[in-house]
Amino acid sequence: MREEGLPYGNRAMTYNSRLAQEVAAWAATQSGEAAIHDTLFKAYFVEGRNLADREELIAIAAGAGLSAEEAKEVIVTRSFREVVDEDWQRSRDLGITGVPTYICSGKGVVGAQPYEALAQLVTTA
Repeated sequence: MREEGLPYGNRAMTYNSRLAQEVAAWAATQSGEAAIHDTLFKAYFVEGRNLADREELIAIAAGAGLSAEEAKEVIVTRSFREVVDEDWQRSRDLGITGVPTYICSGKGVVGAQPYEALAQLVTTA
């Protein structure tokens, strides 16, 4: 990421992102949902914020322009748990073992890869 000039912090901790995934699934049902992914990425990878902390996650959602009250409701009730469970099952079914994963015509590339690897995947597909 540094080679490409992309922002990336020096994270000292790894946090469970399950609740963040549920918030992102909820955000996909809201207008302006695209901002949540960039906001979560920046919060975690650049700022080192704890995505497992409920209050932190509510603040991050609000920072992305989403309703803090609705985000809190999603987190407290776990109303998007099944949506994320289904996403995880689909990933297992496809053999995905890491992120990012790119799949074209049944073939895949796992992890951050150079442009050439992605171009080869598309060419092969």
